[in-house]
Amino acid sequence: MAIYAIGDLQGCYKSFRQLLDLVQFDPSKDQLWLVGDIVNRGPDSLALLRFLKQAGDSAKIVLGNHDLHLLMVAEGLAKISAGDTLQEILDAPDCDELLYWLRHQSLLHVEDNFVMVHAGLLPEWTVKKAQKLANEVEGALQQDDFHEVFANLYGNKPNRWKKGISGYKRLRLIVNAMTRMRVCTSDGRIDFSFKGKEKNIPEGHMPWFDVPNRASKNAVIICGHWSALGLKVRDNLIVLDTGCLWGGSLTAIRLGDRRIFQVPCAQQ
Repeated sequence: MAIYAIGDLQGCYKSFRQLLDLVQFDPSKDQLWLVGDIVNRGPDSLALLRFLKQAGDSAKIVLGNHDLHLLMVAEGLAKISAGDTLQEILDAPDCDELLYWLRHQSLLHVEDNFVMVHAGLLPEWTVKKAQKLANEVEGALQQDDFHEVFANLYGNKPNRWKKGISGYKRLRLIVNAMTRMRVCTSDGRIDFSFKGKEKNIPEGHMPWFDVPNRASKNAVIICGHWSALGLKVRDNLIVLDTGCLWGGSLTAIRLGDRRIFQVPCAQQ
């Protein structure tokens, strides 16, 4: 069995199918690991959702900020922004089924020494702690009164983990760290405004994965979210968002031997 981890798709269904052809993906024996942001901004989010819902156990998915945005919009808690391409999903006859499936996806996937998350982990979180925290959020999103949970997820505060944090503040920070974080201070204070290149990181901040003595450093973290960063592969880090949506490429890595596969943006 081969496991292929793939970067942010964001509705780029044609590029996704080309990448599957390139790696000769066989759903009967291979697995796809998708780092989140399945939908939005690209042209074919509906086709992607339908494909992945049908893929069953051959696809492991973690939620990204754009996936959560879709769920928020569907609940009337957020508005469609300029550049969003979500209306086709909302108008689809199987919209409710697709959103139910999406809401029941994971925030974090841990297998062997691999940890897949959309954005990152706060420096003080061990993998065991992060898994527990992700399970808290997943349980809240999957309960019958999930609307109230979504109503309290938006916002940039708190931006730092503190012992004893509870309630919606706790859930919001977990979600923000795992789906929105790029940089933070050495003590784990997140700057949510920064989206640029690594050389332009604000003074006093660093990529979350470069914080000294990060508690999860012994695991291999697989993530996306930061298209300006591009592909980055280290012994304990695999960052896969190579900006397919913006005219870059869509990237997969075969975890067994770390071979890289890429296809160009199909929309260009």
